[in-house]
Amino acid sequence: MASLMEELLTALEGEKQVYEDLIPVSERKTGILVKGDLKELESVTEEEQLLIEKAAALGKKREEVIENIGVVLNKDAKTLDLATLSKLLAKQPDEKEKLVRLHDSLKFVMKRLIEVNEKNKNLIENSLEMVEFNMNFIQSTRMSPGVNNYDRNAASTNYGTGTLPPSGFDAKQ
Repeated sequence: MASLMEELLTALEGEKQVYEDLIPVSERKTGILVKGDLKELESVTEEEQLLIEKAAALGKKREEVIENIGVVLNKDAKTLDLATLSKLLAKQPDEKEKLVRLHDSLKFVMKRLIEVNEKNKNLIENSLEMVEFNMNFIQSTRMSPGVNNYDRNAASTNYGTGTLPPSGFDAKQ
């Protein structure tokens, strides 16, 4: 059981480190979204993706270790979260303390990451709304008939209502 706990703590520490590394990348992404620099956005998204893949691999390792701990303790692994595991470690205060500290710091890091990602999500949604608005505007200007004509004084003239045509000659008289 002790080696499984060490594996779990190592996997959790690795996950925490990856998430801590992800925060500045996500914050940098916020600035890039505000600037609208697509080339830089592509670059930072690739960097972000690599970190997410590392986190996923460590998460899978953590789940495997928790599954093994569940077998040893004869408990369903789905019921074994970090808070439950810390309660089960009451007789091992050192490991319990490490797990509790790691759990608390992981919660703090994840909360910060969620805040930054929520801000980025809102920026992206606003950008998409602006793009959609622009697309609708462009489509509406292409589809609207050219009924408004302007003379050199920028006054609207409508040829079908008896106003003078651009030449100044009125053929009706």
